[in-house]
Amino acid sequence: MKSIVLHVSLVLASVLSTECYAQKKVSTVPQQFNYKVDLKKAGTSKQKITAIDSLLQSFVDQKKVPNVAAFVAKGGNVVYKKSFGWKDIEKRIPATPEDYYILFSQTKAITTVAFMTLVEKGLVKIDDPVSKYFPEIPDRVVTVVHDDGTYETRPVASPMTFVHLMSHSSGLNAGLVGKIRRIETQRADSVRRANGDTSTGRSIGQRTGGIGNARYLKDNMIALAKYPLGFDPGTEWSYHISTNMLAYMIERISGKSLREYVKETVLKPLGMNNTDWYYEPEALNRFVKAYNYVDGKLEPAPNNFSEGTISKDQTYAEGAIGLNGPIEDYAKFCQMLLNKGEFNGRRILKPETIELMTKVNRLPETNSGGKGFQFGLGFELYNENKKPVPEVSNTAFAWGGLYGTQYIIDPENNMIALFYLNMPKQPDGLYPQFLTKAYQLFK
Repeated sequence: MKSIVLHVSLVLASVLSTECYAQKKVSTVPQQFNYKVDLKKAGTSKQKITAIDSLLQSFVDQKKVPNVAAFVAKGGNVVYKKSFGWKDIEKRIPATPEDYYILFSQTKAITTVAFMTLVEKGLVKIDDPVSKYFPEIPDRVVTVVHDDGTYETRPVASPMTFVHLMSHSSGLNAGLVGKIRRIETQRADSVRRANGDTSTGRSIGQRTGGIGNARYLKDNMIALAKYPLGFDPGTEWSYHISTNMLAYMIERISGKSLREYVKETVLKPLGMNNTDWYYEPEALNRFVKAYNYVDGKLEPAPNNFSEGTISKDQTYAEGAIGLNGPIEDYAKFCQMLLNKGEFNGRRILKPETIELMTKVNRLPETNSGGKGFQFGLGFELYNENKKPVPEVSNTAFAWGGLYGTQYIIDPENNMIALFYLNMPKQPDGLYPQFLTKAYQLFK
């Protein structure tokens, strides 16, 4: 009997020791950003911070950008969070780090993380065929498109899986499919004009492709599924629309709208309270105005994407684009990824899930992304052949948005860096200059 009691005591002691070790280990992961940073202890200096100030201010002074925001944190210690320039040049309203930006494709990573929460719940596997949840998904590849829009197909070599959706290798809307859709669109426009309809029809919300003014994402995805694939899944890289189909699968599997599910599983737990697809009208004043860099000077650009976030009809939300918000909100998302799945006292994904997403290249060696281009599940993966600047480690992963928002998560250097513009047409080479300075903060 004594031996049994002793054995139980040893087991309990072992369990408690393991739990204490786990708690100690978790406590070393930053759960909030630290803004009261001792620069010397953080491994940097005021002079190095001033060097970034000078660089970003020079972009404004040279009229290359109207405004720019930047954020750098190492180990959760925020050593840089500043904005330069003007939120509105004409009204002389200064930019601040709390301003809202159009995030465009930075939406994709958040959508992908939301999907992976379904995987962790056991509701779906990444290698499941998409047809298991959406039987209408294409299973044929287009081979020939005729001038009248008719086409020929063959069966796919292998079915589309969720890995293909998350790595943009699904074949959806790729290759010759674009030609089919262009012919059909031209024909439909001709009929519409012949019937006297000259309306352009402003769409609600931010959207790409699809069938114009669809109220729900499912309408666009059901329409897209009527077309064949442009290539066999997994054999090529064709960017963008796959994340919209992934978003629709989130809705089908979770039984909730994309917006509701993403807020529930990612945005609210991380405290990303200002990031959303839609806002109340007063929030429009928080967006930076859009400008283009054309022939060496700045010109006002349309603000239809920020204006599209203000709508009474808030049913349409895409997974590929549509989110907006301030730089610090997205920095929380980046820090969660750097922390291997947790931040703000909330675990979003398990460490092994983050590894699965950011360590395995899912593309064939030769692909349309270019030499050395690799992509995991939701993120570009960096290696010795493909880096924005040499200082980036082989463990880093990243992506960005069309209007000039960029971010990088670098586990080897234990840092995140974000760089935000709101420009449809931007000068080349600004982000690499900033990123070099960001890494030099800790050299």
